[in-house]
Amino acid sequence: MGAENKVDHIKTIAVGLLESRYGRREATWIVRAVFEDLMGWSMTDIVTRGDYELNQYTADKFRDMVDRVAAGEPVQYVTGHARFYGMTFIVNRKVLIPRPETAELVDLIVARNADRSDLHLLDCGTGSGCIAIALSRNLPFCHVEAMDIDSEALDVARANALKMSCKINFKQADIMNLPAAAVESRYDIIVSNPPYIADSERGEMESHVVDYEPHKALFVPDDDPVKFYRAIAEYAFKALTGGGQLWFEINPLFVNEMQTTLSCFDNVNFEKDSQGAVRFVSAIKSL
Repeated sequence: MGAENKVDHIKTIAVGLLESRYGRREATWIVRAVFEDLMGWSMTDIVTRGDYELNQYTADKFRDMVDRVAAGEPVQYVTGHARFYGMTFIVNRKVLIPRPETAELVDLIVARNADRSDLHLLDCGTGSGCIAIALSRNLPFCHVEAMDIDSEALDVARANALKMSCKINFKQADIMNLPAAAVESRYDIIVSNPPYIADSERGEMESHVVDYEPHKALFVPDDDPVKFYRAIAEYAFKALTGGGQLWFEINPLFVNEMQTTLSCFDNVNFEKDSQGAVRFVSAIKSL
């Protein structure tokens, strides 16, 4: 060992390696995330313990993790964790990395329903469970169910619910084939962030998304980009209580198609995200 394993030296080399791909600010954040995962260190620790010498195993592990990120793998998959709504979620390549926009969807639902209790809620296509868990933690005495077609994604969601001490009923189900007759007027809220990126948009996306995140959770065919929304809306029209709410995160390119898809609902309301894109829609089932 020696100077090459001291924190200041390792940090400088890592930021320099990552800077060309991510920029200095994000490179610095990535290095912090790796240190936090490996050592449990805060940014203050990284700054004040620059002369600390890592043992060889930890130094090699750090370099391996940084190399993976430098090659394009998202740091959240490298560390196995992602922050969302003030919580740290387990993630792997079977689930999408939670996005800030999705946290905004949770904000909207919580703001609308914060003064209500004992709601029955369903999250369709739960992935990591981030929406279901965030709503379970922030709506009083909310009874939450969540579904996904992928059993391995459900394993991640169940692990996150256990980690966050949330009682959620997870089940494996296909959004395109939901048994509406069995759940007439059962839910007060149905929410979904289904696949919504058209196949033709792949070329415009960052390589770390296309190369690493699960395609079946991202992409839809160009000739039917709202197929999942249509299936969920048809299900929700039967499964929601009178006055029940349907919430979606959407692709801004398909607002007109969504308007048609939700034509049987009342009070269809589109909302912009913090970047000014039309990203969310809510609708009410008539009483």
